[in-house]
Amino acid sequence: MLFKALLLISAAAVAMAQYGHGYGAPAYGHNDYAQPIPYQYGYDIAGDHGEFKQTRQEHGDGHGNVQGSYGYVDAHGISRQVDYVADGHGFRAQVRTNEPGTESQSPADVELHAQPAHVAQPAYGYGAPAPRRHY
Repeated sequence: MLFKALLLISAAAVAMAQYGHGYGAPAYGHNDYAQPIPYQYGYDIAGDHGEFKQTRQEHGDGHGNVQGSYGYVDAHGISRQVDYVADGHGFRAQVRTNEPGTESQSPADVELHAQPAHVAQPAYGYGAPAPRRHY
């Protein structure tokens, strides 16, 4: 399902890059600039069996100010959530995660809040140990 969604998004981006520039765009003179347009988009993707979740949200006010977030949770409960702002004061992000090997810190105006992972052990399937066979 994820592959199909990514394939569809990629195909749409290629089509817009190739053909989207000629439809309904106003003609501006050499001294005219296009007016910024506010926008908002996002998506949520989940595995068919709950094995993962991805999310992405972003909006811009049309004046160069952008706010957004993206994140995921995998089948083992490992997660990352990134909230960000880009405006006249620069880019700032806050990251919340329980990924192994991370620790709380604030490099380059990015706040990283690490928590211990509470890894769920699936009963079978992806990431589960192979069943023991007794002969």
